[in-house]
Amino acid sequence: MSESPWLVADVGGTNARFGLVTAPGEAPSQVAVLAGAEYASLPDAVAAYLADHAGGVRPGAACVAVAGPIGGDAYELTNLPWAGSVSELGLPYATLLNDFEALAVSLPHLAGNDLVWLGGPPPCDGIKAVLGPGTGLGVAGLVPGDQGWIPVPGEGGHVSVPVYDQREQEIVSALRAQGLRHVEAEHVLSGPGLTRLHRALALVNGVAGAETLTASEIVAQEDDPLCAETIEVFCAMLGTFAGNVALTLGARGGVYIGGGVLPRIVGRVRASAFRRRFEASPSMSGYLSTIATALITAPQPALTGAAAWLTQQLSRRSVYEPA
Repeated sequence: MSESPWLVADVGGTNARFGLVTAPGEAPSQVAVLAGAEYASLPDAVAAYLADHAGGVRPGAACVAVAGPIGGDAYELTNLPWAGSVSELGLPYATLLNDFEALAVSLPHLAGNDLVWLGGPPPCDGIKAVLGPGTGLGVAGLVPGDQGWIPVPGEGGHVSVPVYDQREQEIVSALRAQGLRHVEAEHVLSGPGLTRLHRALALVNGVAGAETLTASEIVAQEDDPLCAETIEVFCAMLGTFAGNVALTLGARGGVYIGGGVLPRIVGRVRASAFRRRFEASPSMSGYLSTIATALITAPQPALTGAAAWLTQQLSRRSVYEPA
């Protein structure tokens, strides 16, 4: 296996998070968050992290999780003008993951205060699913294999919006009236989606002159009836979406909710219709009632996943590719 320390990174459209793993199985340490816009490229940000936050060490290996498409060792960030090859880091070994693949790989390593349970029995070791409303709506699976867990990336956030009742049909009609010809789940179940949902509910409720609010403002205004309803509808629709993901993947090992939106409103999620809607399938409610749902509250779960993936990959490499 490559010498320690190892570099792990979680690179999003706004921030790049870095950490060091000093031994296989250890949690990332010396974690730092850098603003992506301040650096011209991923290698520049890595160099700055190593120099300013890691004592100038040279890692023996790296795993970088990126919010964007990857192919082999090539990456392209969706919301940051960084693209290239992870080989440009100049390290002895480097590998890439999609950010939700890394989040999926983290799941078996989360416990205690890393999770808030939202319902269902304790999870088994079967297929797991993770989804998360943030800038977009990410979805991935995690499948047990003979040589460790295998992440399964996908683009589930772009399926059609999950509609359950007449009111939600009216919301979708309002969104279409505002220019969305085809309403995807991500258009509603994301940070920007909260803004769209708030605006659509204003139209449905006949609230004239409703102010356009950001996701943070909607979350903060708990006493505002329209904001409160926006959060409730958001959680309910997310429950239906999560149930659809569970059924699609056969996620008997649990469905886990990540992303940057919900950890700020844990109590309101637990009190919402999320779990009821998760189970509200006319033909499969019994099946869904046996599947655990949990909210990920760990501070940097994708770094945990990147570290676990690196350990798994280097272990296999040492067995199958001896020096």
